[in-house]
Amino acid sequence: MAMTHPAPQAAGHDHQEAGDTTLFGFWIYLMSDCLLFGCLFATYAVLQGNTAGGPSAAELFELPFVLGETLLLLASSFTFGLGVLAMHRDDRRGLNRWLVVTFLLGAAFIGMELYEFHHLIAAGAGPQRSAFLSAFFTLVGTHGLHVGLGLVWLLVLLIQVNTQGLNAMTRPRVLCLSLFWHFLDVVWICVFSIVYLLGVMS
Repeated sequence: MAMTHPAPQAAGHDHQEAGDTTLFGFWIYLMSDCLLFGCLFATYAVLQGNTAGGPSAAELFELPFVLGETLLLLASSFTFGLGVLAMHRDDRRGLNRWLVVTFLLGAAFIGMELYEFHHLIAAGAGPQRSAFLSAFFTLVGTHGLHVGLGLVWLLVLLIQVNTQGLNAMTRPRVLCLSLFWHFLDVVWICVFSIVYLLGVMS
């Protein structure tokens, strides 16, 4: 019995539909993450004044240090965008290069955040000190956890791109991670503005 194979155009159409479905599903996930961070921001807004006689945001936060963190994350979002442009040009080496730079910038951001947490806890301003600090550590820590998971995903993606190339499976994954990374950038801008900037100015 003769074996039939799908026509190349039909196969390409199926791959495109699968990629579109993946991106649509990921948008739904991002919307659920928006709800999560919305709840955390609302909780922080309610509890930020409850210091229980402990230090306030204006006494704890060092704005130049946090500005450095912000610049690192903004730069990593820019380099990821350059990587996506390289992917659209079928430039796998360019994609790899920009993804590695993105990883290094993201890792530096996490390193600075961990240093800040350690510094606060060592100064007696840990999450158990007050409702304000509990809300702060939960909000900022949740964002940091997302960035850490993004870094793991980035490493896995680098391995897949280098072993499998740019194909119908890896391209949507690059785009999904790009959406995730830019989303974390937007969330951090909100954190910087609401938690740090307004906290120092209050």
